[in-house]
Amino acid sequence: MKNFQTYLLILCCSLPLIACAQTKPLQPGADVVDASLSDTFQLEKFIPGQFSYMDVDVLNNLYLISGGNQLKKLNERGDSVAVFDNVKKYGNPSTVDVSNPLKLLLYYKNFATVVILDRFLSQRNSINFRSQNIFSVSAIATSYDNNIWLFDEQNFKLVKMDDDGKKLQESSDWRQIMNDVPLPRLIIDHNNFVYLYDPEKGFYIFDYYGTFKNTLPFLGWENVSVSGGAISGFAKNKFYRYTLQSLSLQSYTLPASFKDYLGIKAMNGRVYLHTKNGIEIYRVR
Repeated sequence: MKNFQTYLLILCCSLPLIACAQTKPLQPGADVVDASLSDTFQLEKFIPGQFSYMDVDVLNNLYLISGGNQLKKLNERGDSVAVFDNVKKYGNPSTVDVSNPLKLLLYYKNFATVVILDRFLSQRNSINFRSQNIFSVSAIATSYDNNIWLFDEQNFKLVKMDDDGKKLQESSDWRQIMNDVPLPRLIIDHNNFVYLYDPEKGFYIFDYYGTFKNTLPFLGWENVSVSGGAISGFAKNKFYRYTLQSLSLQSYTLPASFKDYLGIKAMNGRVYLHTKNGIEIYRVR
Protein backbone atom coordinates (compact mmCIF):
# COMPACT_ATOMS: atom_id res chain seq x y z
CA MET A 1 0.00 0.00 0.00
CA LYS A 2 2.88 2.38 0.85
CA ASN A 3 4.48 1.82 -2.56
CA PHE A 4 1.14 2.37 -4.28
CA GLN A 5 0.63 5.66 -2.38
CA THR A 6 4.11 6.83 -3.32
CA TYR A 7 3.41 5.90 -6.96
CA LEU A 8 0.21 7.98 -6.95
CA LEU A 9 2.00 10.91 -5.34
CA ILE A 10 4.71 10.92 -7.99
CA LEU A 11 2.14 10.70 -10.79
CA CYS A 12 0.13 13.57 -9.34
CA CYS A 13 3.21 15.75 -9.13
CA SER A 14 4.66 14.81 -12.50
CA LEU A 15 2.94 17.52 -14.56
CA PRO A 16 4.43 20.53 -12.74
CA LEU A 17 7.84 18.89 -12.74
CA ILE A 18 7.68 18.22 -16.47
CA ALA A 19 6.51 21.78 -17.09
CA CYS A 20 9.46 23.05 -15.07
CA ALA A 21 11.85 20.88 -17.07
CA GLN A 22 10.44 22.05 -20.41
CA THR A 23 10.56 25.75 -19.62
CA LYS A 24 13.48 26.84 -17.43
CA PRO A 25 15.37 23.99 -15.73
CA LEU A 26 15.56 24.27 -11.97
CA GLN A 27 19.20 24.94 -11.17
CA PRO A 28 20.57 23.61 -7.87
CA GLY A 29 20.79 26.51 -5.45
CA ALA A 30 17.64 28.25 -6.72
CA ASP A 31 14.49 28.24 -4.60
CA VAL A 32 15.95 25.82 -2.08
CA VAL A 33 16.66 25.91 1.63
CA ASP A 34 20.35 26.68 2.12
CA ALA A 35 22.41 26.27 5.28
CA SER A 36 26.00 25.82 6.32
CA LEU A 37 27.14 22.32 7.15
CA SER A 38 29.89 23.60 9.44
CA ASP A 39 27.60 23.37 12.47
CA THR A 40 25.80 20.30 11.13
CA PHE A 41 28.61 17.75 10.80
CA GLN A 42 30.07 15.80 13.69
CA LEU A 43 33.14 13.64 13.06
CA GLU A 44 32.21 10.11 14.08
CA LYS A 45 35.04 7.91 12.80
CA PHE A 46 38.32 8.05 10.90
CA ILE A 47 39.70 5.09 8.94
CA PRO A 48 43.35 5.68 8.03
CA GLY A 49 44.86 4.48 4.76
CA GLN A 50 45.45 5.35 1.14
CA PHE A 51 42.61 4.24 -1.10
CA SER A 52 41.86 4.71 -4.79
CA TYR A 53 38.11 4.18 -4.41
CA MET A 54 35.36 4.50 -1.80
CA ASP A 55 31.63 3.74 -1.68
CA VAL A 56 29.04 2.82 0.92
CA ASP A 57 25.82 0.78 0.78
CA VAL A 58 22.44 1.20 2.47
CA LEU A 59 23.56 -0.97 5.42
CA ASN A 60 26.53 1.35 6.06
CA ASN A 61 29.06 -1.18 4.77
CA LEU A 62 32.09 0.62 3.39
CA TYR A 63 33.87 -0.52 0.21
CA LEU A 64 37.46 0.51 -0.42
CA ILE A 65 40.03 -0.29 -3.10
CA SER A 66 43.44 -0.27 -1.47
CA GLY A 67 46.85 0.53 -2.87
CA GLY A 68 47.34 -3.22 -3.27
CA ASN A 69 44.34 -3.28 -5.62
CA GLN A 70 42.17 -5.23 -3.21
CA LEU A 71 38.47 -4.46 -2.86
CA LYS A 72 37.76 -4.48 0.87
CA LYS A 73 34.41 -4.50 2.64
CA LEU A 74 34.19 -2.99 6.13
CA ASN A 75 31.12 -3.15 8.34
CA GLU A 76 29.63 -0.18 10.20
CA ARG A 77 32.11 -0.65 13.06
CA GLY A 78 35.04 -0.46 10.65
CA ASP A 79 35.86 -4.19 10.85
CA SER A 80 37.07 -5.91 7.66
CA VAL A 81 34.52 -8.58 6.71
CA ALA A 82 35.48 -9.51 3.11
CA VAL A 83 38.18 -9.03 0.48
CA PHE A 84 38.24 -9.45 -3.32
CA ASP A 85 41.79 -9.77 -4.67
CA ASN A 86 41.14 -9.85 -8.43
CA VAL A 87 39.66 -6.37 -8.83
CA LYS A 88 42.07 -5.39 -11.66
CA LYS A 89 41.63 -8.49 -13.80
CA TYR A 90 40.24 -6.26 -16.57
CA GLY A 91 42.01 -3.08 -15.49
CA ASN A 92 40.37 -0.40 -13.35
CA PRO A 93 36.61 -0.85 -12.98
CA SER A 94 34.57 1.94 -14.59
CA THR A 95 31.71 1.41 -12.16
CA VAL A 96 31.35 -0.33 -8.81
CA ASP A 97 27.67 -0.72 -8.00
CA VAL A 98 26.94 -1.41 -4.31
CA SER A 99 23.24 -0.50 -4.36
CA ASN A 100 22.37 -4.07 -3.32
CA PRO A 101 24.51 -5.21 -0.33
CA LEU A 102 23.95 -8.84 -1.32
CA LYS A 103 25.20 -8.39 -4.88
CA LEU A 104 27.98 -6.14 -6.18
CA LEU A 105 28.73 -5.29 -9.79
CA LEU A 106 32.21 -4.41 -11.08
CA TYR A 107 31.85 -3.04 -14.59
CA TYR A 108 34.82 -2.71 -16.96
CA LYS A 109 33.74 -0.55 -19.88
CA ASN A 110 36.79 -1.14 -22.08
CA PHE A 111 36.03 -4.88 -22.04
CA ALA A 112 32.20 -4.54 -22.00
CA THR A 113 32.33 -6.95 -19.05
CA VAL A 114 30.67 -7.03 -15.65
CA VAL A 115 31.91 -9.16 -12.74
CA ILE A 116 29.22 -10.17 -10.23
CA LEU A 117 30.17 -10.63 -6.56
CA ASP A 118 28.12 -11.89 -3.62
CA ARG A 119 27.99 -10.27 -0.16
CA PHE A 120 31.21 -12.04 0.81
CA LEU A 121 32.92 -10.57 -2.31
CA SER A 122 33.19 -14.02 -3.87
CA GLN A 123 32.78 -14.02 -7.65
CA ARG A 124 29.47 -15.49 -8.81
CA ASN A 125 29.77 -14.90 -12.52
CA SER A 126 30.98 -12.54 -15.24
CA ILE A 127 29.16 -11.37 -18.38
CA ASN A 128 30.62 -10.05 -21.60
CA PHE A 129 27.88 -7.87 -23.05
CA ARG A 130 29.25 -8.26 -26.56
CA SER A 131 27.84 -11.77 -26.56
CA GLN A 132 24.42 -10.09 -26.48
CA ASN A 133 25.39 -7.62 -29.24
CA ILE A 134 25.74 -4.82 -26.69
CA PHE A 135 29.07 -3.12 -27.32
CA SER A 136 28.96 -0.01 -25.15
CA VAL A 137 27.26 0.39 -21.77
CA SER A 138 27.26 3.83 -20.13
CA ALA A 139 25.56 2.88 -16.83
CA ILE A 140 24.76 -0.25 -14.86
CA ALA A 141 23.03 -1.18 -11.59
CA THR A 142 21.34 -4.04 -9.75
CA SER A 143 17.56 -4.16 -10.22
CA TYR A 144 14.93 -4.58 -7.51
CA ASP A 145 14.43 -8.25 -8.47
CA ASN A 146 18.16 -9.04 -8.29
CA ASN A 147 18.80 -8.78 -12.02
CA ILE A 148 20.86 -6.14 -13.84
CA TRP A 149 19.84 -2.83 -15.39
CA LEU A 150 22.10 -1.36 -18.06
CA PHE A 151 21.93 1.41 -20.62
CA ASP A 152 22.95 0.39 -24.14
CA GLU A 153 24.42 3.67 -25.41
CA GLN A 154 24.77 2.41 -28.97
CA ASN A 155 21.08 1.56 -29.37
CA PHE A 156 19.82 4.05 -26.75
CA LYS A 157 17.87 1.44 -24.78
CA LEU A 158 17.35 0.60 -21.13
CA VAL A 159 17.92 -3.15 -20.81
CA LYS A 160 17.30 -5.65 -18.04
CA MET A 161 19.47 -8.78 -18.02
CA ASP A 162 19.83 -11.77 -15.70
CA ASP A 163 23.08 -13.01 -14.16
CA ASP A 164 23.65 -15.39 -17.07
CA GLY A 165 23.57 -12.59 -19.63
CA LYS A 166 20.07 -13.29 -20.94
CA LYS A 167 18.01 -10.24 -21.93
CA LEU A 168 14.77 -10.10 -19.96
CA GLN A 169 13.36 -6.85 -21.36
CA GLU A 170 14.38 -3.65 -23.08
CA SER A 171 12.85 -0.25 -23.66
CA SER A 172 12.10 1.46 -26.95
CA ASP A 173 14.89 3.34 -28.67
CA TRP A 174 15.03 6.66 -26.79
CA ARG A 175 15.57 8.51 -30.06
CA GLN A 176 12.00 7.58 -31.00
CA ILE A 177 10.42 9.07 -27.86
CA MET A 178 12.68 12.04 -26.97
CA ASN A 179 13.80 15.11 -28.90
CA ASP A 180 16.85 15.72 -26.73
CA VAL A 181 18.27 12.29 -25.91
CA PRO A 182 20.31 12.03 -22.69
CA LEU A 183 23.31 9.79 -22.09
CA PRO A 184 22.92 8.50 -18.52
CA ARG A 185 26.00 7.91 -16.37
CA LEU A 186 24.11 6.46 -13.42
CA ILE A 187 21.15 4.12 -12.84
CA ILE A 188 19.24 3.95 -9.55
CA ASP A 189 16.43 1.47 -8.87
CA HIS A 190 14.30 2.86 -6.06
CA ASN A 191 10.74 2.40 -4.85
CA ASN A 192 9.12 1.13 -8.08
CA PHE A 193 10.98 3.47 -10.40
CA VAL A 194 14.28 3.51 -12.28
CA TYR A 195 16.20 6.80 -12.24
CA LEU A 196 18.76 7.41 -14.99
CA TYR A 197 21.02 10.41 -14.49
CA ASP A 198 22.77 12.52 -17.11
CA PRO A 199 24.64 15.36 -15.31
CA GLU A 200 24.03 17.65 -18.31
CA LYS A 201 20.29 16.97 -18.59
CA GLY A 202 19.09 15.70 -15.20
CA PHE A 203 17.20 12.63 -14.00
CA TYR A 204 14.97 10.62 -16.35
CA ILE A 205 12.45 8.42 -14.57
CA PHE A 206 11.07 5.12 -15.90
CA ASP A 207 8.79 2.48 -14.49
CA TYR A 208 9.83 -1.17 -14.22
CA TYR A 209 8.51 -1.84 -17.74
CA GLY A 210 10.85 0.73 -19.26
CA THR A 211 8.11 3.31 -19.86
CA PHE A 212 9.26 6.92 -19.58
CA LYS A 213 7.45 8.81 -16.80
CA ASN A 214 9.07 12.06 -15.79
CA THR A 215 12.19 14.20 -15.39
CA LEU A 216 13.95 15.92 -12.49
CA PRO A 217 16.07 18.80 -13.85
CA PHE A 218 18.96 18.78 -11.34
CA LEU A 219 22.17 19.38 -13.25
CA GLY A 220 25.84 18.82 -12.52
CA TRP A 221 25.44 16.54 -9.52
CA GLU A 222 28.22 14.12 -8.60
CA ASN A 223 28.44 11.19 -6.16
CA VAL A 224 24.67 10.72 -6.33
CA SER A 225 23.00 8.31 -3.88
CA VAL A 226 19.52 7.33 -2.71
CA SER A 227 18.61 6.48 0.88
CA GLY A 228 15.84 7.34 3.30
CA GLY A 229 13.46 8.30 0.50
CA ALA A 230 15.74 11.03 -0.83
CA ILE A 231 18.21 11.61 -3.67
CA SER A 232 21.47 13.24 -2.59
CA GLY A 233 24.32 14.71 -4.59
CA PHE A 234 27.16 17.20 -4.58
CA ALA A 235 28.00 20.09 -6.92
CA LYS A 236 30.00 23.32 -6.71
CA ASN A 237 30.80 23.09 -3.00
CA LYS A 238 27.18 22.27 -2.20
CA PHE A 239 25.38 19.23 -0.80
CA TYR A 240 21.86 18.68 -2.20
CA ARG A 241 19.09 16.49 -0.85
CA TYR A 242 15.81 16.03 -2.74
CA THR A 243 13.04 14.34 -0.75
CA LEU A 244 10.91 12.28 -3.11
CA GLN A 245 7.70 12.27 -1.09
CA SER A 246 7.57 15.99 -0.22
CA LEU A 247 9.28 17.07 -3.48
CA SER A 248 11.48 19.46 -1.48
CA LEU A 249 15.09 20.31 -2.33
CA GLN A 250 17.55 21.33 0.36
CA SER A 251 20.99 22.81 -0.27
CA TYR A 252 23.92 22.99 2.16
CA THR A 253 27.23 24.79 1.75
CA LEU A 254 30.11 22.43 2.49
CA PRO A 255 32.72 23.43 5.08
CA ALA A 256 35.97 24.85 3.71
CA SER A 257 37.85 21.88 5.17
CA PHE A 258 36.17 19.62 2.60
CA LYS A 259 37.80 21.26 -0.42
CA ASP A 260 40.57 18.69 -0.97
CA TYR A 261 38.50 15.52 -0.85
CA LEU A 262 39.02 12.73 -3.39
CA GLY A 263 35.47 11.43 -3.07
CA ILE A 264 32.33 12.07 -1.06
CA LYS A 265 29.10 10.15 -0.44
CA ALA A 266 25.95 10.79 1.62
CA MET A 267 24.12 7.80 3.06
CA ASN A 268 21.74 7.20 5.99
CA GLY A 269 22.38 10.49 7.76
CA ARG A 270 26.15 10.31 7.33
CA VAL A 271 28.65 11.86 4.95
CA TYR A 272 31.72 9.83 4.00
CA LEU A 273 34.72 11.89 2.97
CA HIS A 274 37.52 10.20 1.03
CA THR A 275 40.81 12.05 1.61
CA LYS A 276 44.43 11.29 0.77
CA ASN A 277 44.95 10.06 4.35
CA GLY A 278 41.84 7.93 4.78
CA ILE A 279 38.07 8.04 5.24
CA GLU A 280 36.39 10.60 7.48
CA ILE A 281 32.84 9.68 8.53
CA TYR A 282 30.57 12.50 9.73
CA ARG A 283 27.13 12.23 11.24
CA VAL A 284 24.73 14.91 10.02
CA ARG A 285 23.00 16.43 13.04
